[in-house]
Amino acid sequence: MITPRLPREVDRAFAALPAAIGKRLLQVRELIFATAAAHDEVGKLTETLKWGEPAYLTDESGSGSTIRLGRLKDSDHAAILFNCKTTLVDSFRERFGDQFEYRQTRALLLPVAGKLPRQPLTICLSLALTYHLERRARKAR
Repeated sequence: MITPRLPREVDRAFAALPAAIGKRLLQVRELIFATAAAHDEVGKLTETLKWGEPAYLTDESGSGSTIRLGRLKDSDHAAILFNCKTTLVDSFRERFGDQFEYRQTRALLLPVAGKLPRQPLTICLSLALTYHLERRARKAR
């Protein structure tokens, strides 16, 4: 799967981040698109800005919850942000414990150095990209 070209405004948002955080989040961006491509039901992602940060939406299918990439003011980590009204971060914490650092119910934090934890991160992104599908399936039971 080829990661799409960065929209101009999203490219500017990545460039405005500290270099190490921007580089790490660009790796996460590639993983978001690869994860979405692995799920036919997700469809094409919309890449835009939300609150000035790169955001990934499942507008075409409505399958998932928005994923934003940025940083938290009090942290030197790269942040993957999720809707705080979802159970996503709680699910990540339950599955992966201290493998990641978390902020309340809204963020998963990644160190900017070292190897990207691709497998667990792919699972987290998959859960976010299919969040509404899973909720609909549970309600239908």
